[in-house]
Amino acid sequence: MRLLSVSELTGYVKELLENDPLLASLWVKGELSNFKQAASGHLYFTLKDRSCAVRAVMFRSRARRLLFAPADGMAVRIRGYVSLYERDGTYQLYVEEMEPDGAGTLWTAFEQLKQKLAAEGLFDSRHKKKPPLLPRRIGIVTSPTGAVLRDMVRIIGRRWPGVEIVFTPVAVQGEAAPREIARAIQWLNRCGPIDVIITGRGGGSLEELWAFNTEVVARSIFLSGVPVISAVGHETDYTIADLVADVRAATPSAAAELVVPVREEMAGRLDMLKLRLRRAVQEKITGGRRRLENCRQRVMRRPVEVICGTRGQMVDDLRRRLERAAGQGLIRHRHRLGVLAGRLQALSPLATLARGYSICSAPGRAVVSDAAVVAAGEAVQVKLHRGRLRCLVEESFPE
Repeated sequence: MRLLSVSELTGYVKELLENDPLLASLWVKGELSNFKQAASGHLYFTLKDRSCAVRAVMFRSRARRLLFAPADGMAVRIRGYVSLYERDGTYQLYVEEMEPDGAGTLWTAFEQLKQKLAAEGLFDSRHKKKPPLLPRRIGIVTSPTGAVLRDMVRIIGRRWPGVEIVFTPVAVQGEAAPREIARAIQWLNRCGPIDVIITGRGGGSLEELWAFNTEVVARSIFLSGVPVISAVGHETDYTIADLVADVRAATPSAAAELVVPVREEMAGRLDMLKLRLRRAVQEKITGGRRRLENCRQRVMRRPVEVICGTRGQMVDDLRRRLERAAGQGLIRHRHRLGVLAGRLQALSPLATLARGYSICSAPGRAVVSDAAVVAAGEAVQVKLHRGRLRCLVEESFPE
């Protein structure tokens, strides 16, 4: 009997698994659990049903192609192959494709992104910007081929001839389309005074419209400082771009009709507004003349002398009231001034001297308040209520 090492046994079992044609490429369905995404970008999880479970891994190069976000409890279908993880000696499923089981992958991705952006407030009406009534420069982001661009240019030119159109050609489907659309919107925001941007394409399947259901396009529309009109597909088609955009047009042709008015209709509207303005001004002038005439009639019924006399009497009354108020205020202030002067006089040092007190100071020094600072034979100066005395100290009695 041959004795195998653990490594030899593991290698043999791994070779058996990898050489089995069924296990080399198969589809498996089940429920995700213990799902986690490593810092490296690899996905690790368990695929289980009611009675069994198998470990699975999806490497970053494959995981980055997923259109939806896997999560615990989600039912999925997986394509991959079975091999042995030699370190643990366990077999596991190496996943190359994953899609939701039941709803389609694109529809699941659409709903997940829609919920995510709605939670962030990207669809809120408070963020919507109103396109101008008469744009001078219109940016268009769409494919250079096909009828969409020709139809929009034709409709805009017919409705408002002379408006400037800045066209940015992009792919509208395929792997490169989302980045191209996002960069075009960003470029139109930087290139100069663009008043409004139209982005869109003709109708198609969910797969064909998918570029307008991507997060990069949605965020470029939301961050645009220029109002964006989304015109994707037919009237029944709704995309994430439609929800984020400032205005959603049912079709590209409808967007062209929304962005500019018909010149003849605008001229007729201006004529109507001009007529309404002229009527309003005339009514204002007529009303002013009527009020002026009423004032003139009232003046004629009351002679000017009466009106002036009445006003003069009012002035005299106001003068007397002012003089009386000023006199009363002066009396109050004088009384208050006398009270304050009395208080000040009571606190004055001069009043204290008048009551027989005096202030003694030594030459070149401050007031003497302690006998210990003056020696016998030293001269001091005594200030009285009236006059001063120069004295010679015969003897000092400190306390």
